[in-house]
Amino acid sequence: MIPITKPMLGEKEAEAARRVILSGWTSQGPEVAAFEKEFAEYVGAPYACAVSSCTTALHLALLAVGVQPGDEVITVSHSYIATANVIRYCGATPVFVDIDPDTFNMDPTQIESAVTERTRAILCVHQIGMPCDLAAILDIAHRHSIPVVEDAACAIGSEILWQGQWEKIGNPQADVACFSFHPRKVISTGDGGMITTANAEWDAKFRLLRQHGMSVPDTVRHGASQVIFESYPIVGYNFRMTDIQAAVGREQLKRLPEIVDQRRELASRYQSLLATIPGLGVPVEPDWARSTWQSFCVRLPVESDQRQVMQSMLDAGVATRRGVMCSHREVAYPANAWSCVGRSEGCVCADGSCQRLRHSQEAQDHTIILPLFPQMSPDQQDYVVKALHDALGVMPVN
Repeated sequence: MIPITKPMLGEKEAEAARRVILSGWTSQGPEVAAFEKEFAEYVGAPYACAVSSCTTALHLALLAVGVQPGDEVITVSHSYIATANVIRYCGATPVFVDIDPDTFNMDPTQIESAVTERTRAILCVHQIGMPCDLAAILDIAHRHSIPVVEDAACAIGSEILWQGQWEKIGNPQADVACFSFHPRKVISTGDGGMITTANAEWDAKFRLLRQHGMSVPDTVRHGASQVIFESYPIVGYNFRMTDIQAAVGREQLKRLPEIVDQRRELASRYQSLLATIPGLGVPVEPDWARSTWQSFCVRLPVESDQRQVMQSMLDAGVATRRGVMCSHREVAYPANAWSCVGRSEGCVCADGSCQRLRHSQEAQDHTIILPLFPQMSPDQQDYVVKALHDALGVMPVN
């Protein structure tokens, strides 16, 4: 079976975890602090705060920028459900806008009409590693004095052409950027997340909230020569990363340039190989973006059946995934749990369908994600393409 992805972990990561386990300090400590410093240096951010997942990172980011119950946050439905969930964790309402069908990212032209007096933030997504149009999004956000949070779960190592220079996603170009270290992402710590920002006050708030609102970190308390009694000035969370995870993350960060280069090479090869399939749509990378290709998503020919194609490939020993989900089509998101720009104009937003989110729905229904991982061999990639050819029942174009 050719898997959809495979984390690139080896002896160095195993030894790093072993070293921390034998040290006697396994919870949040010096390894986390070192990982934060090294990650901040890699992306070029003044501050980086490690947490337990990208979901908790996004939750803290929205709290820091001021999202409260009754507020609205503009985002996309076409993303993993965590993107919408974190908005509801804050007691706010997700306002969904549609995507650009070429990049699968937020369509900036849809944002302005979604802004209301209740809008407290814009939560954009760098979908499957492809940078979204931050310049256009931030232009609108700045005009309305709305903070922008980047869901960069898949975009560790992605770059954007910013004011004439290539910069890493997470620099941050917006107010806060949030990353994931889940095994399906570009690098992995088993699970975990990171928050980057240029705002010192927000960084301090992340650190307070991630550790139960404790006034003195336990690393300081345990290392003090005098007795310290901590206090809890606010209600916080247990969103900490462990030192075991951070030690693995530090080794993964060293591999990141190699991993990204290999992913880009594989994506380029896919582009060439898949050009032989009539009617198949391949991803579009704008000239101002460099994707990590965390996933390689193709649009199937209009007459094909998504489930049948996936089953045929699975039978042939190739794992695939359905195109990125739409949160508004899930049972957890009834019509009263979200909004879209068309509500006031009588848009029918129920039963998993919304006329204003047409491109999002079509992307979920008519795309599949193909295997892509750094260790993938040319023979494996050729086999994936052949399996897709066979599943579609078409002959290659010469």
